[in-house]
Amino acid sequence: MATPKATSKVTVSYEVSARSLHAHLFGISLSIARPEAGQIVSLPVWIAGSYLLREFSKHLQNLTARQGRKAVAISQIDKCTWRIDCLEDKPLVLHYEVYAFDSSVRTAWLSTERGFFNGTSLLLKVHGLEDSVHRLKVLSDGMPPEWQIACSLARDNVSGKYLGSFLAENYDELVDSPVELGAFWRDTFVAGGISHEFVVAGAPASFDGERLLKDTRAICEAEINFWHGRVSHSRPGSIGSAPPHDHYVFMLCAVENGYGGLEHRHSTALICKRSDLPRQGQGEALSVGDGYATLLGLISHEYFHTWNVKRLRPAEFSRYDYSRENYTELLWFFEGFTSYYDDLLLRRAGLIDDATYLNLLAKTINQVLQTPGRKLQSVAQSSLDTWIKYYRPDENTVNATISYYTKGALVALCLDLSLRQGGQTSLDAVMRELWLRCKGGPMTEDDLLETLQAVSGHCYANRLAQWVHATDDLPVQNLLQHVGVAYGKEKASWADQLGLRVNEQNTVRIKAVLRDSAAEQAGFSAGDEWLGIEVEEGNQASSWRLNKLDELPLYLGNLRNFKALVARDQRLHTLNIKLVNNIELVKLSVSDAALVTQWLA
Repeated sequence: MATPKATSKVTVSYEVSARSLHAHLFGISLSIARPEAGQIVSLPVWIAGSYLLREFSKHLQNLTARQGRKAVAISQIDKCTWRIDCLEDKPLVLHYEVYAFDSSVRTAWLSTERGFFNGTSLLLKVHGLEDSVHRLKVLSDGMPPEWQIACSLARDNVSGKYLGSFLAENYDELVDSPVELGAFWRDTFVAGGISHEFVVAGAPASFDGERLLKDTRAICEAEINFWHGRVSHSRPGSIGSAPPHDHYVFMLCAVENGYGGLEHRHSTALICKRSDLPRQGQGEALSVGDGYATLLGLISHEYFHTWNVKRLRPAEFSRYDYSRENYTELLWFFEGFTSYYDDLLLRRAGLIDDATYLNLLAKTINQVLQTPGRKLQSVAQSSLDTWIKYYRPDENTVNATISYYTKGALVALCLDLSLRQGGQTSLDAVMRELWLRCKGGPMTEDDLLETLQAVSGHCYANRLAQWVHATDDLPVQNLLQHVGVAYGKEKASWADQLGLRVNEQNTVRIKAVLRDSAAEQAGFSAGDEWLGIEVEEGNQASSWRLNKLDELPLYLGNLRNFKALVARDQRLHTLNIKLVNNIELVKLSVSDAALVTQWLA
């Protein structure tokens, strides 16, 4: 992170205050030292890393402008853009408020307990001055006296009643640096010679901060070593001179129920269940389904993005256009390959064992195989359609789309195992060589293909065409067997056997019906409430109330045919279910420990 050198050159400055904690209102003052005549300002409609138009301007209110003591007229051009009827080169000050009541990592939040914001939600862009140095001041006025501030931007030492004052090289860096406010837990560690800070909001008394720091440090060391600590395949010496950041901040908000993360150049914003935090006295072993293991996987994923998507990125993202969709077909690489390495690097960091890693991989394989949409949509199409499909899921999403996260991870797996055949190279070497080739900057699919050929000596164009741009299933089983992994089967859950996605809270509510499944053949529909079942054995029939699908074997025994009683729009329907095929899930295990260790180590 470069520190802006000349604060005297600051021409755009923001002051953020808590206008009202109870009303969830931030107050913003924007000062422009030398505006253009008729200055244009706008607020982004999306945030990088989350590919959906979120229309942040819908929460902006009470926009006013002044030059000196004179009020200046404002005209709105479109949903997120305004023209200020100001004079040229005379200091201009805008005042406005932003309603902040979204607890996700993507927007802004303000309450009596905590504050958080991304610049894309609060900070108007000053057209024509995007590349100038920007100053951000967060005032302490209106905030509880015990509140602290965390932000990855360079500190700006100014006097006044500020929780913090920061400098950004340009608008892009400004809005890519979220701010956390509150009475949070914080601590620091060093990994790879780089200072890292971790802040946690909402932690209970049982929280084990020492363990979180220890495990996060292991992840960071493994990932810095991955990118910068080994020898390039075709170039001698250490690859890359140093990590691309000199300070990094993890911001984690622990809540009753939530999960997610969003990557930034020098930081990440995370959210997890409070119960997923490590607890004092908790055992060290981690397993699939362990909430803390899930959290560590999220930390690994977002930190890997420091290189893969924030710097090495699609050519289409060379410069973000915050006013509209930014399309690319490469999210299968940037999100999918990151998803492949997040758990793999947990293994290399020594936080999980081989068996746990293979269980996590099996979970990904099953997620893909249990998605009928994989037969209709390629991962390249999935990336392009993310603006209208991935972030807008509905009851038919599973039947019409494939996740570029999960299938992209399996594309990475297949490439890695293909490259490893013969013991010559690996996807690790490709990623590092790609980083050098593109100088840690924009890349295209052709860059990947050329790097694959340079590192391996083989052309991968046909394989990428089949694995990325077509809809055939990937050769996962065959490739895994070559690295000592046994490919077995285990019985699927009742939801998978029926072809249902359900919500089970006091009743069974149907969320989605999978294509060509037993449930679809029986006539189930999204939105149905499954009330009970009727079974017949011999000449005797019995009916049972159903609260969870796991109760089915209790009432069915070995029967494969039964009736379901469902409520739909206040009408009762009886559906005939026939379980024809035994649906099984993939189960992975070690068949050759030496080969598996060679791959995973």
